[in-house]
Amino acid sequence: MLETPGDLAAVAGLLGLCLGSFLNVVIHRLPRMMEREWQTQCCELRGEAPPASEPLTLATPRSRCPACGHPITALQNIPVLSYLVLRGRCAACRNPISPRYPLIEAFTGLVSAYLASHFGLSWQTAGALCLLWTLIALACIDLDTQLLPDSLTLPLLWLGLLFNLFGTYVDLASAVVGAMAGYLSLWSVYWLFKLATGKEGMGYGDFKLLAALGAWLGWQMLPAIILLSSLVGAFVGLGLIVFARHGRNIPIPFGPYLAAAGLIALLWGGSLTRTYLGLMS
Repeated sequence: MLETPGDLAAVAGLLGLCLGSFLNVVIHRLPRMMEREWQTQCCELRGEAPPASEPLTLATPRSRCPACGHPITALQNIPVLSYLVLRGRCAACRNPISPRYPLIEAFTGLVSAYLASHFGLSWQTAGALCLLWTLIALACIDLDTQLLPDSLTLPLLWLGLLFNLFGTYVDLASAVVGAMAGYLSLWSVYWLFKLATGKEGMGYGDFKLLAALGAWLGWQMLPAIILLSSLVGAFVGLGLIVFARHGRNIPIPFGPYLAAAGLIALLWGGSLTRTYLGLMS
């Protein structure tokens, strides 16, 4: 069936497009599901009945326009293509649809195809796709809400250890040490910053995300991931402050930079590390 690398890349790209559409649902609904759960828990602690609301899961209710409530049909939910056919507007009320939806779908499809062509028909491709899809969801949720849900970061960590149980990316010892060192490194930075300034510089979700990346890529990649994410975060943060008038006291989520650095390390971490060491020697 998959006779050439191009066939594998095409299948992975189509799968990525479909998963990109599902990721849009996860990004939109998961934080709201968490908020409802917190509200229910607060009501239970106060001895009150939780407020009545429509059931909300990743599967229900059916996707619909947030402006008019028009249900989105299967033909109107084809990744990227439906957005282009509808010219970026709801079929019923003609309110604009955020371009982020097709962008996430297209990005997921393109990078999924590249991962398949990079690793070939192997367990490395299967793992890389799982890692990519979860990182995309985490990065976008963090951008929207400054949350990195445990329901994504913790399974990602255990899945990384599972893949490396068979040495898919690194040996198991490197993966376990990577998970431990990833969590403790940012945990230490958090407490040093808090003791020095009295403020929280990052959230616990960042610790868990770096631990997950350590579980996938091993402790050897952690310096590269931290360096890359810090450099990108610093440049973007300065750009937001200078050009977008982003307030200095307004927090900037760190999760997207960790996710981007993790993906770069997955693909080119070894060559980047060797190049850096060669320049330093």
